[in-house]
Amino acid sequence: EPTVRTEVMEQIPPIAIFLQESRPNFPTAFFEYLMPIVVRYLTDVNNQVRKAGQEALLILLEQDLVAQSDIENKVCPILLDLSAPDSDDEYKVEAVNIICKMASMLSRTTVEHMLLPRFCELCSDGKLFQVRKICAANFGDICNAVGQEATERLLIPKFFELCSDSVWGMRKACAECFMAVSYTTSPEVRRSKLSPLFISLISDTCRWVRQAAFQSLGPFISTFANPSSAGLYIREDGTLSIRPSPQDGNSSSSQPSSNVTLVSSSANA
Repeated sequence: EPTVRTEVMEQIPPIAIFLQESRPNFPTAFFEYLMPIVVRYLTDVNNQVRKAGQEALLILLEQDLVAQSDIENKVCPILLDLSAPDSDDEYKVEAVNIICKMASMLSRTTVEHMLLPRFCELCSDGKLFQVRKICAANFGDICNAVGQEATERLLIPKFFELCSDSVWGMRKACAECFMAVSYTTSPEVRRSKLSPLFISLISDTCRWVRQAAFQSLGPFISTFANPSSAGLYIREDGTLSIRPSPQDGNSSSSQPSSNVTLVSSSANA
């Protein structure tokens, strides 16, 4: 019964945490028994079971419970199969979504060598606009995961494609993550390539795209500032924040001393 498999999958993370804490007593139980179940359920015929499997996998990765060898030899190959050009549409959408969510939890080498080539292919998927939209919405996270060199060499050309996509929702998603993409590039790429691209979004024929671009205008401009003098930095959740100066720290207790979130890439910031 799918409900039984779903319930089993929801119990995997707490069991895995228990086994990790009791590792001397159960040194290989997780890798031998539980991890194969998680991997198998990623391809389950039932949508609810697959969703539970995906959520369990992300929790395990976040808790750093999955060995690097399992990630590279078991998890990534399954996701690459599910996101292949000839894969079922529903499986492909789910796979690209979990690839994007996983990127920030894996090592840069794993993401760049195993997942980045497929992500670049999916950005140009002509069959499913849902796939391209997921790529566009998570583009900043992927750039952050692989760093400046891979971003400028492989991802910026794909970003240009998505920014000129015929579906306005794609262009809007690009406008919303523009700051995160810009932050990962060099000042020269920011000036010579991304600035003209941003002007095209802010002049877009669709008012929703223009609105998203105007909301990202301040954040995009902020990426031109020198972080050491401006005190601006990107937090892990993708928001742009300012570091309080030492003078602020010595001010009265009525003034907040924590980081002040200025803007977010989300539309409801």
